[in-house]
Amino acid sequence: MCVIERPVIETQRLTLRAPAKADVERVAAFCVDHDVARMTTRMPSPYTRDHAEDFVARCGTQDRSRDNTFAIELVGEGLIGVVGLFTPPEGGVEMGYWIGRPYWGRGYATEAAKGALDWARGAWKKRYVTAGHFADNAASGRVLVKAGFLYTGVVEHKPSIARGEPAATRMMVWLA
Repeated sequence: MCVIERPVIETQRLTLRAPAKADVERVAAFCVDHDVARMTTRMPSPYTRDHAEDFVARCGTQDRSRDNTFAIELVGEGLIGVVGLFTPPEGGVEMGYWIGRPYWGRGYATEAAKGALDWARGAWKKRYVTAGHFADNAASGRVLVKAGFLYTGVVEHKPSIARGEPAATRMMVWLA
């Protein structure tokens, strides 16, 4: 399968592109917010500039046939969050995302998720994507439903580095 090395996705208001060194400051500024970090599985809290530098560097070395992380860029603002599609060890494709607090509640997460899923279906030829949201994050559940995900009825306990303990996660599925 041929995957574009650094795909760029345009939506109505956003550009999804590979994270770049120029994004480090904004990633660090948004992810230092514990309320952002605690709703993710992999983000530590406190979050430092070094964490942001490591994150951006890892994104640059991804095997794009397996993993694709996109900076969510708002015209005139720069990076406002991240959406990623990755292949977990057990296989399949899973989606995760975060949005910086100043941009919550404006539909950007839904728009970015839809753009990434459209790309996954078209360019990456994926037909099945899973996602989950922590049970105490109903807003993320609404984002995923609007993006086309359906609840599976399964609740898993996923790790949360920022919380320091696993959290109940409501699992969802998207079918192309």
